[in-house]
Amino acid sequence: MSPEDQKERYKCFILLGAPGCGKGTQGNILGAIPRFYHFSMGDAFRSMDTRSDIGQEFVKCSRKGELVPDELTIRFFKIQAEARAALSMFKPDIDILILDGIPRSVEQAKLLEEHVDVLQLFHLSCPDREELVTRIRKRAIKSGRMDDANEDVIRNRIRTYEEETKDLVNFYSDRRSDINAAQVPVKVLNDILKVIFEHPEWQGFVGEV
Repeated sequence: MSPEDQKERYKCFILLGAPGCGKGTQGNILGAIPRFYHFSMGDAFRSMDTRSDIGQEFVKCSRKGELVPDELTIRFFKIQAEARAALSMFKPDIDILILDGIPRSVEQAKLLEEHVDVLQLFHLSCPDREELVTRIRKRAIKSGRMDDANEDVIRNRIRTYEEETKDLVNFYSDRRSDINAAQVPVKVLNDILKVIFEHPEWQGFVGEV
């Protein structure tokens, strides 16, 4: 990759963790701090205009019962990031992306490298699966989504996550920080910020602006 291409990529930190680990909470908090922009892929999918050209491609996959190709997911991410930059919601020259929900596989991670410069992966780890089940159930009940409170559904989501992301965690082993997600949210945030503030690229990025 040429220096010119490298410069055009968005700098980012990735939040990765099982359902219930609190990555959405951490992403929202970090996104409220100047110089960070929280990008939730789940929120982007939920707000997708299915009448658009790319929206129709997703609809076709859904109708056929097919998995959405990784290339299409990354293309949608690029469109969304560029649209937010055009609206000045996200300012690539002074903001660092906090990615939540993307990438979901090694293949996506490889495709994403064309568009982002991953500074660090924060792996929000919570080995106590019972704690995750409890968190997800409480969240589902609180939001009135009773179907999501089903214990079998919850355990299947956690199992699917583990199967899909095991290789992804290893892919970023050279820039991975394991964070204890079983702590209270403020302690999790503190551990994440410690790593960010000590990161040489973060210090250089802030110093240039």
